[in-house]
Amino acid sequence: MTQCPHAAGGSVPLSGPRFQTEPAQLYREIRRDHGAVAPVVLDGGLPAWLVLDYRELHQVTSDPLLFSRDSDLWNQWENVPADWPLLPMIGRKQPSILYTVGPRHAERAAMIGNALEAIDPFALRRFAEEFADELIDRFCSKGSTDIIADYAMLLPARVLARMYGVSDEDGDALVGSINDMIDGRERALAGQQHLGATMLKLLADKHAEPGDDVATRMLADPGGFTDEEVMQDLMVMMAAGHQPTADWMGNSLRLMLTDDRFAASLSGGRHSVAEAMNEVLWEDTPTQNVAGRWAARDTHLGGRHIRAGDLLLLGIAAANSDPQVRVDGSALTGGNSAFLSFGHGEHRCPFPAQETAEVIARTGIEVLLDRLPDIDLAVAAERLTRRPSPWLRGLTNLPVVFTPTPAIGGRT
Repeated sequence: MTQCPHAAGGSVPLSGPRFQTEPAQLYREIRRDHGAVAPVVLDGGLPAWLVLDYRELHQVTSDPLLFSRDSDLWNQWENVPADWPLLPMIGRKQPSILYTVGPRHAERAAMIGNALEAIDPFALRRFAEEFADELIDRFCSKGSTDIIADYAMLLPARVLARMYGVSDEDGDALVGSINDMIDGRERALAGQQHLGATMLKLLADKHAEPGDDVATRMLADPGGFTDEEVMQDLMVMMAAGHQPTADWMGNSLRLMLTDDRFAASLSGGRHSVAEAMNEVLWEDTPTQNVAGRWAARDTHLGGRHIRAGDLLLLGIAAANSDPQVRVDGSALTGGNSAFLSFGHGEHRCPFPAQETAEVIARTGIEVLLDRLPDIDLAVAAERLTRRPSPWLRGLTNLPVVFTPTPAIGGRT
């Protein structure tokens, strides 16, 4: 077995309830005990480094030659079992943009960016509004619902499926598979396989009947990408576009319903929606930790000796709360967008993808508040729980009550 500098002990397990219940305090303790770069252990006892501080994370993401996205560099592959539940998150020899480096990565990023940038912004918002109204119609007359299960977990996938060219029926079925894949538990590989099969079916449909959609534009790109490459990139785009956006919606609504800073303007202040969404990207970002980067050679980072092939995990949530960056964590950021929630460097989330996610999330929140202006929590805030994942931070439920209103119907 390839040994690691922190294999002998003292490493932090990247699992456990505190990633759900009190991650901010957990990251403060890890930083206190280990510094800017901490030794961690993944499922199966596999070692890695967690980069916690803003400056060090910025350094890692700014140097793609030293800290590569090429996962073949990992010095632990011989210890990874075939059924490792994190394989969908930390893959090997996957022909997706996530693991492509150099000029080919730039070409693929341009292909994806161009396909997303061609989305009609008016159509995007219209679809988001229509699907939001359809979902709200299902529960608005009841006076109560679970916003996560009945709304936030359904809306982004449905909108993205429509924009990408996936049928509404296939889009509905993707939600559970994406969640299983990202949570990295026992159903992760099955979720990944279902998502891949759906994307292959989509490409076959678009070869037979092209349309005005993202998948068709990707297939028509002059870069000469194979169907396998396009399929892999669509999988990344769907997973990265749906789940974090759903969590962005849920976390923002939780903040608006529980934080006194937003209570006064909740029932109709559009500005408060944008403020809450921005605060969430600092304080409660959906993307908590990202895997990762691999050291191309021996180096030093944050006072640690990093060996060639070591895996570095990007501690997005920890870096956003770095006390050197956010001296007063209780103050509103006032629109400051220097957070790292969308990543940094050449492998950051493409700007058109960020814009798409923001439109979907903001539209979903605004339509909900317009339709149900007196919405309120149905349980005490401390009873809200999070999904068991150190990677993405989202609520398992968000039960609410409101004055029942009639469905509007007929707009989809």
